[in-house]
Amino acid sequence: MLKDILKPYRLILASGSPRRHQFFKDLGLDFEIILKPIEEVYPEHLKREEITDYLSKLKAEPFISELKSNDILVTSDTIVWHNNNALGKPKDEQDAFNMLKSMSNGTHEVISSICFTQKNKQKVANTTTKVTFKKLTDQEIWHYIKAFKPFDKAGAYGIQEWIGAIGITSIEGSYTNVVGLPTHILYETLINISKDE
Repeated sequence: MLKDILKPYRLILASGSPRRHQFFKDLGLDFEIILKPIEEVYPEHLKREEITDYLSKLKAEPFISELKSNDILVTSDTIVWHNNNALGKPKDEQDAFNMLKSMSNGTHEVISSICFTQKNKQKVANTTTKVTFKKLTDQEIWHYIKAFKPFDKAGAYGIQEWIGAIGITSIEGSYTNVVGLPTHILYETLINISKDE
């Protein structure tokens, strides 16, 4: 359905994430993956969705001068927000352990923004999901880190992996957001873009 609506457009996904690639495929979209390196740094005063909004727009900047009139560029960013701090991707095993230990036996938020950039306009949408972990043992945390190496994931975990199966007791909001892309936002916004033309 969406694929047919978007036929006049060239859809570009600027992400190396295999999870985001899969979601685009699951939605039946024709798309190209184009990557441009960018330093993901944001001003320290930003909080919560201000961070992900900023970074998703930042990731679009290297493309803007090259976009044609029928291009839709999709960029996205996800953080874990916990104890008034943004948890990005862990630097190493100890960093991953510290992140998971801090989230054990509590609730954190996963915040994602998606930026839709066209030649003459840009739209950013975001969403937040609350995720609660049981009390994880050190043994469970280390097993997960050693077996799954979650160094490419914000907050050092993938909800679709072992730790999600054994550790998450409740989730409030979009599941796909926690995996890495709120697909309901992607779907609705792309439909709205096609209607606006």
